[in-house]
Amino acid sequence: MRAHRESSPPGASPVPGQGGWGALRSLLPYLARYRLRIAAAALCLILAKVSNVAVPLVLKLVIDRLAPSSQPLAVPIALVLAFGALRFSVTLFNELRDGFFARVSQRAIREAALEVFRHVHRLSLRFHLDRQTGGMSRDIERGTRGIESMLRFALFSIVPTLVEMAMVGGILAVRYDLWFGLVTVGTLALYITTTVVITEWRTQFRRRMNELDSRANTRAIDSLLNYETVKYFGNEDWEARRYDENLQRWEEAAVRSQTSLAALNVAQSLIIAIGATVLMLRAANGVAAGRMTVGDLVLINALLLQLYVPLNFLGVIYREMKQSMLDMDRMFRLLAVDAEVADVPGAPPLLAGPGEVRFENVDFGYDRRRAILHGVDFRIPPGRTLAVVGASGAGKSTLSRLLFRFYDVGAGRITIDGQDVRAVQQISLRSAIGIVPQDTVLFNDTVAYNIAYGRPGASREEVVAAARAAHVHDFIQALPDGYETVVGERGLKLSGGEKQRVAIARTILKNPRILIFDEATSALDSRSERAIQTELDRIACDHTTLVIAHRLSTIVGADEIIVLDHGRVVERGHHAQLLARAGRYASMWALQQRAAHDDEQADDAEGKRSDGQDTVKLVHN
Repeated sequence: MRAHRESSPPGASPVPGQGGWGALRSLLPYLARYRLRIAAAALCLILAKVSNVAVPLVLKLVIDRLAPSSQPLAVPIALVLAFGALRFSVTLFNELRDGFFARVSQRAIREAALEVFRHVHRLSLRFHLDRQTGGMSRDIERGTRGIESMLRFALFSIVPTLVEMAMVGGILAVRYDLWFGLVTVGTLALYITTTVVITEWRTQFRRRMNELDSRANTRAIDSLLNYETVKYFGNEDWEARRYDENLQRWEEAAVRSQTSLAALNVAQSLIIAIGATVLMLRAANGVAAGRMTVGDLVLINALLLQLYVPLNFLGVIYREMKQSMLDMDRMFRLLAVDAEVADVPGAPPLLAGPGEVRFENVDFGYDRRRAILHGVDFRIPPGRTLAVVGASGAGKSTLSRLLFRFYDVGAGRITIDGQDVRAVQQISLRSAIGIVPQDTVLFNDTVAYNIAYGRPGASREEVVAAARAAHVHDFIQALPDGYETVVGERGLKLSGGEKQRVAIARTILKNPRILIFDEATSALDSRSERAIQTELDRIACDHTTLVIAHRLSTIVGADEIIVLDHGRVVERGHHAQLLARAGRYASMWALQQRAAHDDEQADDAEGKRSDGQDTVKLVHN
């Protein structure tokens, strides 16, 4: 199924997995819209290199004018001034180049990162259940850094060096003889070939380092996110050993990468030394024979120095460019992942209506080899409440995921006001549905932000009103910073019940047509549950409501109750009808009532023991 992409640059088509060069082609559309800036930066680059190469030429003229054989009558002030102006021009044009290109590079980074972020959010729930957050976040981070490195090295290192190489080779061949040009070009060709070959060989070690780095980061983040579980079982050393196993493998790859760099540096230095020695010997012979001046010798030496200094970094630059392309490739691979659930082309928004929900003979399985739902069929009339009960694994929460269209049904269809959810825009579908999930996860931000997330842009008065409706206002006011209290990562600073009440307030603020309560009071104590349940019942009166429940006492007032067993509807009716049938629902009800009665008796017994102990203490005293 084709993925829908928003705000993609024209012509962007990631081509991952081609040694990194596909990622470079994927980057080009982000740059195409800045042709004028790129042209201006290229012009400044060329002017900077012309000035840089002209500096030794002027220096040669100054030396020749001051040589004893020329009997100088005065200091060549004009040439000295030209020398200074050219040196300044190099810096000036380089800075202008950077200024013109700054907007291009930073905007490309921003747009690529934003597109990846949007696309990852568009991917299906299945992708996010399978992904490893730590490794993926590191891939995106390295990918955005890789864009900046690629552009910087390509425009500011590789291209200028190539331009300067061509100019120096041409000057030596034209001013002196062909051998100077041939030796220069031959040395550079051998240098570049050696650098590319050795760097390609070394890339495997760097790639392995990155893979192990992502794996270690994934292990570390997973361990830290489960900090309490680690503490519960006293497995700090176990986690450290598992983390260190990845670090050891990373260390081995890093050592290989570093030692292979030494081989590259030695080979590069040897080639440069041989080429420079040959050219200087030929120049020295020319001076001794009178064919060349001392200024010519200085010119050749200066040109070679200017050329070989950036070449010394060519291995590093090439390696970093290759690494940047690999990093970009890993990031752009995310863009190549198709969304399992995507809007059909030209899909209209969900039309506003009363909110009737229908499941029509729905079959579904997360894996084709194992079906979860079999021919599920029910209707929730507008403004009515339908409750779904059943054992764990019966497929209750799957209903809410299908209604939200996190997955598409395998057979049958789901409609809202007669509109197939697969035929409308997902964003409009989800804006019409609100959910209070069983496992509430909050953002690492303030309480006010987490409530307002239900409707970004809501006023503080509306946020407070939603908190009051969820019976969480008094608790928030008692916090040290009130509504500005930061709840911690995933809301870990709040208890399960407190997080659930914040989630209820968030859904109340959203005020959707359709509500889903997925065991919304499961984390609450009995007293809080009764208070919240009363409020949820009041909210549900004006909404089409799907309640997924484990505690049957919370759904006795539902207009209809269906019982799921292994993905099939085995009973349906309201509470009294189902009890009268003495079937599956009645058995579940009796079991829960007996358990509740036993809990009450245990609480009473505990209370009596406490009273007796207090009495004994009082008599003794």
